[in-house]
Amino acid sequence: MERARGTIIRLTKLTESSLIVHWLTEEHGLIKTVVKGARRAKSSFAGRIDLFIEAELEWGRSSRSELHTLREVDVTDFRQGLRKSYRDAVVAAYFCQLLEQVLELDHPVPEMFDLLRRGLGYLEKEGADRRGLFHFEKQIAQLLGLGNSAQAALLQSYGKLPASRDHCLDLLQ
Repeated sequence: MERARGTIIRLTKLTESSLIVHWLTEEHGLIKTVVKGARRAKSSFAGRIDLFIEAELEWGRSSRSELHTLREVDVTDFRQGLRKSYRDAVVAAYFCQLLEQVLELDHPVPEMFDLLRRGLGYLEKEGADRRGLFHFEKQIAQLLGLGNSAQAALLQSYGKLPASRDHCLDLLQ
């Protein structure tokens, strides 16, 4: 069994009752877990698997694929403030998509986990704004060693930014 502190950055339907949960963890970086039965009403994970939740998690590592089996989740922060505003939730999702684009699976970068935690905290407390979005991008570029011109550096290095960026900028007019 492996243990870590992580934030849910994406949920994908696997079957009628199961989910694939993408986590950014402090100790292991990006990981993907399968949560069998998560969509059932009486699931032991009911109410504990949702976007942006931070939790202590335990999983069994798969030797055959990148999908591991989630065993336990102990939520430490529900981040309910992000659910009060569509704009904040969209920008939070963009932060997660951007991190997922630039990071590799199973490669820990604790500074990126901390950046996501601070970014989501900012959105909860202050609300989404252009300054916060640009600052988040700049911090990623700096942590990756790409310099200060975040958008240009990220575009040059990764070819594109998540498509949701344009929608975020429209919302933040």
